[in-house]
Amino acid sequence: MSAVRWGRGAAGFGRALWPAGSPGLLAEEGALGGVWSRKRSSTASPCEQDRRKDWGHAELLEVLKARVRQLQAEGVAEVTVKRVAVARAPEAGGAQPPRQAQAGAKGAAATLSSRWAQKLDSDQQLMEKRKQRLEGKLQERVEKGAWQKQLRLEPRLLSRKLASQLQHWEQGAPRSPWEEQLAQLLQEAPHRLSSEAAAAPADRGPESRLEGQRQRLLSFFECCLLTGHLPLAHHVLVTHHSKSQQQRLLTLSMYNMVMLGWARQGSFKELTYVFFMLKDAGLAPDLQSYAAALQCMGRLDQDAGTIRRCLKQMAQDGLQLQGLFTAVPLSAEERAELLRAVRKAKPTFTPPRLPVPPPQVNTSPLLREIYAKDPAVSYPRLHLSLKELQGLFQQQLRVEMATTITVESVEKVPLLTKEVLHARKTLAGLRTRWRTALYRELQETKESEAHAAREGRLSLFPYLCLLSEKEIVRVLLQTLQALPAQGESLLFLAHELGLRVFKRKQLRNEVQELEQRYSKYLHLLASDTQVAEPCLPRQHWEALGVPEAPHEQPWPMSVVVQLGKQLAEVLVRAAQMPSSLAAPRSPGTLIPVLYHVYSFRSFRQIGILKPHPAFTQLLETAAERTLTFESTDVPMLCPPLPWTSPHSGAFLLSPTKMMRSVEGSQQHQLLLERCPPAELHGALDALTQLGNCAWRVNGRVLDLVLELFTDKGCPRLGVPAPPSEAPRPPEGRQAPKRCLLPEVSPAEKAEMRRELARRLKVAREMQSLRADALYRLSLAQHLRHRVFWLPHNMDFRGRTYPCSPHFNHLGSDLARALLEFAQGRPLGPHGLNWLKIHLVNLTGLKKRESLQARRDYADELMEDILDSADRPMTGRKWWMEADEPWQALACCMEVARAVRAPDPTAYVSHFPVHQDGSCNGLQHYAALGRDSVGAASVNLLPSDLPQDVYSEVAAQVVKQTVMTVVYGVTRYGGRLQIEKRLREIHDFPQDFVWEASHYLVRQVFNSLQEMFSGTRSIQRWLTESARLISHTGSAVEWVTPLGIPIIQPYHRDSKVMIKGGLQSLTFSSSVDTSQKPNTLKQKNGFPPNFIHSLDSSHMMLTALHCYRRGLSTGAPHCCRRKGLTFVSVHDCFWTHAADVAVMNQVCREQFVRLHSQPILHNLSRFLIERFCSDPRTSKSIWVSRLTDTLLSVPKTGTFNLEQVKHSTYFFS
Repeated sequence: MSAVRWGRGAAGFGRALWPAGSPGLLAEEGALGGVWSRKRSSTASPCEQDRRKDWGHAELLEVLKARVRQLQAEGVAEVTVKRVAVARAPEAGGAQPPRQAQAGAKGAAATLSSRWAQKLDSDQQLMEKRKQRLEGKLQERVEKGAWQKQLRLEPRLLSRKLASQLQHWEQGAPRSPWEEQLAQLLQEAPHRLSSEAAAAPADRGPESRLEGQRQRLLSFFECCLLTGHLPLAHHVLVTHHSKSQQQRLLTLSMYNMVMLGWARQGSFKELTYVFFMLKDAGLAPDLQSYAAALQCMGRLDQDAGTIRRCLKQMAQDGLQLQGLFTAVPLSAEERAELLRAVRKAKPTFTPPRLPVPPPQVNTSPLLREIYAKDPAVSYPRLHLSLKELQGLFQQQLRVEMATTITVESVEKVPLLTKEVLHARKTLAGLRTRWRTALYRELQETKESEAHAAREGRLSLFPYLCLLSEKEIVRVLLQTLQALPAQGESLLFLAHELGLRVFKRKQLRNEVQELEQRYSKYLHLLASDTQVAEPCLPRQHWEALGVPEAPHEQPWPMSVVVQLGKQLAEVLVRAAQMPSSLAAPRSPGTLIPVLYHVYSFRSFRQIGILKPHPAFTQLLETAAERTLTFESTDVPMLCPPLPWTSPHSGAFLLSPTKMMRSVEGSQQHQLLLERCPPAELHGALDALTQLGNCAWRVNGRVLDLVLELFTDKGCPRLGVPAPPSEAPRPPEGRQAPKRCLLPEVSPAEKAEMRRELARRLKVAREMQSLRADALYRLSLAQHLRHRVFWLPHNMDFRGRTYPCSPHFNHLGSDLARALLEFAQGRPLGPHGLNWLKIHLVNLTGLKKRESLQARRDYADELMEDILDSADRPMTGRKWWMEADEPWQALACCMEVARAVRAPDPTAYVSHFPVHQDGSCNGLQHYAALGRDSVGAASVNLLPSDLPQDVYSEVAAQVVKQTVMTVVYGVTRYGGRLQIEKRLREIHDFPQDFVWEASHYLVRQVFNSLQEMFSGTRSIQRWLTESARLISHTGSAVEWVTPLGIPIIQPYHRDSKVMIKGGLQSLTFSSSVDTSQKPNTLKQKNGFPPNFIHSLDSSHMMLTALHCYRRGLSTGAPHCCRRKGLTFVSVHDCFWTHAADVAVMNQVCREQFVRLHSQPILHNLSRFLIERFCSDPRTSKSIWVSRLTDTLLSVPKTGTFNLEQVKHSTYFFS
């Protein structure tokens, strides 16, 4: 029987079985009749006829499925065997046949069952393909129409009067109802501020508790507009507005955001709907509201009368027409439409030019020299030509537009055996399958989230639409590839995935404009160009008229984690592999690649996503040699953009925050934005200067490290061993399986568990260290023979860090040894001596000897130094005994090249020489308190030999504790530090560790109390001030001497739970400003954080003055300087060997200038004004105590700061 004849028969049989009077089924029957009647004519278009034909095929499939169910009901064994192929037939797809018909068909079915089953299979597959084709054609058309129909645009107003008014205007049909209605609404609008502006900053009640929910709503609306789902944003706005409890979450900025979206589309009716809701909520329109309305009128070419009434009402509200063009951020096209509308009512109106703000000058006395006009000053330039820099810009641009970069791994190259090739082929096939499965899962997830959004809930749908499905699939496959064998916390993975989406959605697309401006900017830096007037990079960039980049609102942490969790679950569902990879003899079923398990870490049970061991083995066998990084996680290939604001600088297209903070925290950003721009110039210019230092890879050191890395590592030298060297599970009597034996005692079982846990911990640590080294060395190899830059930003205390996390100069000894300056400087008359001194410093020897003694010691060791440089792995290996072996080796090689040069003074050195502060925290405390005894102990006083505060207190075992006492370590924490050091001493009797650590911590604290009495009094004052501030309900704030506003992000934890899916995720957030401050963290954190803000101020001052440093124009040309190369690792300053003396002089001068300011008195005045001047809280007992404490500024000693300028060992 042919398929067509069978189809006709089945259709007729189905019609006979359908019950009478079922309109839905009769409609389907008509469709089938149209398909299978040859002679029937049709006036439908060919496209319509095809569609009907395909639908007929689809309905025939439903009939066949009904027949399958019939045969199954009759108990036909052969059809039952085929159930897997047809099990997805919907049970509600068609009515079951009556009992009478079933009874008459039993005999025939038994005879034809096998043939029926075969026929059903082939026909079902054919019909499924046709149905899928049809659905693909109609999906876009149907979805769009259905989507729009399900979204509500008409507002549900709580005010009966407004609801009646809206209904009247909708039912009536005047010539231009919506324009008239808008004019009336504006006239009747309430004259009060929006809810977010009305609340005073100090009012922390229920209003501030809603802030997290408001952030989530705002980010939802923003994503809807970015992804073209404006009707959805409007629908959710209507849904929230219609319920009084949810309406409290809505702010004027949310209404304005949706209004602006409708204005861009020229949808006046929908815009008026939003105005109705605005009035219903009791909010008054602001400039942005009027700008949206007028822009919409301009697009629709409305009559002048309506526009005139709108402008009149705006004036009555006290809003200036000029403000529409100066205070509201508009694109050029939006500005043109707005102007078009205004000129209809006021033909002669000329918009004010965007005001060019007068050059703002930082007024800090510490920066007066930096910003003083001085034609004699010349700034340093790069060693690269304009053409070279432009080429590097294009390379960096391509990297950022691609969002990721793939580099070759430095892991040992495997032999390309059949096994390796087969594993790679298998992986390629699996990835192809996974891409298809991920696309399908993403589409289903988006449909599910879209359904939730249509119900008015804040779903993840617009967030999932921010990136293309191709981009999301690529991110998920990269995540799967990078997952460690021991698995990763689901919470961590969710956070990382959510952040990757957030960072990629921020990518700005202003390439052509950026290219032109950056080319002009390079004239300031290139070696072969000139600019009219020497200036700082930020000043030059601002002079080019570069518009400020739009500020990106951060997403709440709950959104980031929920989005990442959803994507992780998509990956779990989609990534499957044949079971034969795990067990060769198993049937070819599919099993998950990722498993969700629970594990205990630090006594907490956490959910972990763990790859199947067979997949891990497959990756190891394939040994693919590529690593993929985000473009913002690697160094830049061209000079970074200068920092011009808290959210503009560093990368070309990827926005970066000047002050890094926990995602979801806004308090730091809000403080920075409220700060006058000129007050931030010092920080902005210091960050720019640090980022403008060009680097290159030290190739000789890299080769030696790679030689060890690809062998078995060398943990003693900081080269991690491969996983093959990790400890294995115990065997024999300690084997884990023995825990199951009944004869093993509980004590033995406990010991076995402890040993197993210890080995697993060591293996995890080794894996982590190996991965970190792999990333660093692979990037170093990738950047070999290239020049690159490390853009910087800072933490909330002002301490600076490179943005690239994997490869920078803030890492370990090995990481620092891999880097050197790309731009060299001749050693000059003293450079070689500084190289020798630096080498001895790196060995950790001669710390208490003079500089001359260290130089002499280096000369005595010259034979060992040259041997280390020439035969590092085969010679006497003297360098391996140094405290910092890899940096010592790099310095040995530099010294060898210099001494063998024909003229050492002319040798061009790229090597960075370091100068470290002597317990820098104590140096700042001693200077604050003018403590003469303390100052002498930390080298603030001139002396013939350097002082060592650690030796003054106790032995090397307490060095860490002495260093961290200044940063707030407690006696308990200090005892743990000392205990750890004592356990590392093999000759120390371990039975006495506990008593010895208690004794030593008491002696350390007592000794420091005697030596630094002023320090302890300042610490106590800071601690008590912070305790009282937190009791008033506020977090501690202050302003650094350079004008950077600081706030401590320590609040009581708020629990956030994300339910559903693989597991419910619960995490704590301490950055929620609606929570009360965490008093313990506020008071313990204030002293060290305040000192850190001072050491960062000192570093920035040194950086800026080194950049500007130069001799007068009267000096000989050969002596005239163009600034120093300067970078830092907190209190460790780096420069060329030839410039160490100049840098030391600048460092000492700026320390004296910094502490010549009344720092503690300025802090006291600021805190009193900030926390004690509000009349509403002045009667509080906590405020009264705080005022008394802040007025009691610790008295200072008699130490003369000017002596620091002559202290050779202040930084050495």
